[in-house]
Amino acid sequence: MIQILAGIATHSVALLLYPGLAAMIAFGILVELAWMRLSRRESEWPELPRRRPSPVLGTIALCALLASVQLAAPFNPVPGEERSIVLASVGLAFTVWAELALTVEFVAEPGLLLVIQLCWLLAVLGPAVQPESLRPQVLGNVLVPGLLPVKVACAFLYLLCLPALLRLWPLAPPTERRGRQRLDGRRILTWFPYCGLFTTLFVPPSADDAAGAVRFFAL
Repeated sequence: MIQILAGIATHSVALLLYPGLAAMIAFGILVELAWMRLSRRESEWPELPRRRPSPVLGTIALCALLASVQLAAPFNPVPGEERSIVLASVGLAFTVWAELALTVEFVAEPGLLLVIQLCWLLAVLGPAVQPESLRPQVLGNVLVPGLLPVKVACAFLYLLCLPALLRLWPLAPPTERRGRQRLDGRRILTWFPYCGLFTTLFVPPSADDAAGAVRFFAL
């Protein structure tokens, strides 16, 4: 009974605090503000969303949570043997599918976005073929010389797909553009799992200490 309660508490901390909801929002807001400052170079602060969270945003939040707790992040309370790269990739894939299913009219080039997502899934699952392991921390630690070309190619393909998946490109359709830019809640929720999954897959795992945490978030 004690082990069951401890497991529930551990997974609750992972989902709600780190590397879950709180970490996703904090990291996402910081990166989103930096991106908006670089892309538009406006001195005024962006507007906050005024509407209540939509079903699309709720679905994206749940899927992003599922992906975030699978990452090989330092101090992740979820045991390594319980994490899976398949759950992380499916969770992030559902964020795009939910957006296409419920708000396709606001998505620029939906057909192209699906093709890009298929390429992204290939980049995520490619490094797992030869090691025959789905544990994120194992894939990041694979440094076999014969597999490095595949790993580098998958990393390049991952980065190539990232701007479209984060809705940085293609540009939003005219109906979605505003005079004053607002924070994008959907992008805020997915910055951390997308960037964290890249670090997990293509960079050796960081140690569970302060230096390891700084290294993970810096990469």
